[in-house]
Amino acid sequence: MSAESDATSAAATDRRETPDRRRRPLHALLVGSFNPRRREHRRPTTGHAILDLHEARWLGVAMLIMLLSVGDAMLTLELMHLGAIEMNPVMAVFLDGGSPAFAYLKVALTGGGVTVLTVLARVHAFGRLRVGVMLYVVLGLYVSLIAYEYWLLQVLRRES
Repeated sequence: MSAESDATSAAATDRRETPDRRRRPLHALLVGSFNPRRREHRRPTTGHAILDLHEARWLGVAMLIMLLSVGDAMLTLELMHLGAIEMNPVMAVFLDGGSPAFAYLKVALTGGGVTVLTVLARVHAFGRLRVGVMLYVVLGLYVSLIAYEYWLLQVLRRES
């Protein structure tokens, strides 16, 4: 039996009225975001699939990260006003262009990264570590960064 006849017989036995939604994962992700249905995987062997309904804690962590990112942008702008130098070469380019471009880029990059980490929160990265753990790591790093910037702001204000 040839591959062509196998495909023809498979198409003949497939009686779906709608197209296979698995062929359009981005569409399924968008539809699932507004109409979530799947809380768990159907089979235990598919532990790497993307789900469309997530736990509420991921929303809380994502919102905290975004708020800390906005705080980081504000503290960075204040530190730059007091004479500090931006150490991140990518962000330094946008700080030269003015603060609105810097703030928009900072929030957009952070929001994009947080969205990807939240969507993939249950996926195992590197075979062991759940991606959701990375959200907590990012949150901890932002808390540390805000604490450092606040301390630096106090030091620069005392010197002025």
